[in-house]
This record gives sequence, structure tokens and C-alpha cells, in this order.
Amino acid sequence: MRRFKAIIFDMDGVIIDSVALWKRAEKEVFTSVGVELSDELCEITESMTTLQVTNFWFERQPWTNKKLIDVENEVIERVGCLIEEEGTAIHGIEEIIHEIKCQGYKIGLATNSPSILIPVVLKKLQLETYFDAISSAEHEPEGKPNPSVYLTVARKLNVEPETCIVFEDSYSGLLAAKNAGMKTVAVLKDNYENVEYEIADMKIENYAQFDFSAINEVR
Repeated sequence: MRRFKAIIFDMDGVIIDSVALWKRAEKEVFTSVGVELSDELCEITESMTTLQVTNFWFERQPWTNKKLIDVENEVIERVGCLIEEEGTAIHGIEEIIHEIKCQGYKIGLATNSPSILIPVVLKKLQLETYFDAISSAEHEPEGKPNPSVYLTVARKLNVEPETCIVFEDSYSGLLAAKNAGMKTVAVLKDNYENVEYEIADMKIENYAQFDFSAINEVR
């Protein structure tokens, strides 16, 4: 009997190369309301939900000319436009998702990004037909590292969490998947030697390194 039944992907940085697009959008929008962003603090917000990011900057540098929800929505809208105009797939993602589908695994997507951006990304990358379940932490009590978004996807896929393998590129995402009882593969172009990522069950630098025979080695 097959040990693993489903493969679940994070979205930003795992399926689509969008981290820089998020940074651009946030800089444009938050600067427009008078916030001065620093690289050090932007590293902290990188894995947050858009609501958390908006609250983060408002608490430090409050603005009065716009509602928080309007600023958050401007960031989301700008990211959506940048994805449509400039978004590119993470190298090798199309091939590995196709192979996963051919191998008969269920495929899920669990992201901290707003749900409105999920179809934008999947359409841009022409991956709409591959995913059996998708979910955004926007609809959960908390975003990653809370495991709820991963547990929701497993429930939608009708599989037990322990039968899932998760592809992630952030520490908070890996922690969320581990807290959900899932096995993890860290996809790390950078920070490969960072001790934080030792919590992953397997580490790869790109999808070409992932041999499907290695699935049984994810322990």
C-alpha cells in the first residue's frame, strides 16, 4: 500500500518566482502612505499574510490618510498585476507537477497569500487543471507557521496529514507543515546551510534534484 497519497505545495517561491514582486508592491504601496521600509524589517514580514504585514507596518508607522483594508487591498491588487505582467514559474515546477499527477498522487496548494491571487498564479503558469485542492490562510484563524491551512488542504483532499509531503521554501512554512504532522521537502536556492531548515525531512536546491524514488526516503 502506498505510504504517501498527496503532495502539497506552497505557492510564492515554490510554484511562482514572486517574492521580489511582493517586495516591489509592498514598497510602492506602503511608501505612498508615508512608511519607510527597512530591509531588516522586510525580512520579518516576508512570510506573513498581507493582513499581518499591513498591521505590522501600521503599528510601527501609523498613517491617517487611508484605511488599513484599503492599503492591504492595494498591495494585493498590485501583486496581481505584477504576476500577470512579469510572473514566471519556478524552474522545473511544471515537470514535477506533471510527473506527480501521472504517478497518481493528489495535489494540493496551501499558501499565506490571499485566495484571490491563487487563480491568477495558476492561470499565469497554466497549471489550473493539476490541483485537486487549494486553500489560503486568509480563511484560517492564523497564517503559517500555524498548521491550519495545511490541515484544511488535507481535509479537502480527503487524506490523513501523515500521508502528505509538503514542498516549502520558508522556515515558517516548514514549521506549519511539520506541526500538521506532514513530511517536508525544503526547496532552497538560498539559505541552504541555514540551521533553521534542518527541520525539513529533505532539502533540495531545485526540482531537478528530486527523484521520485526519493519519496520513500522522506522519513
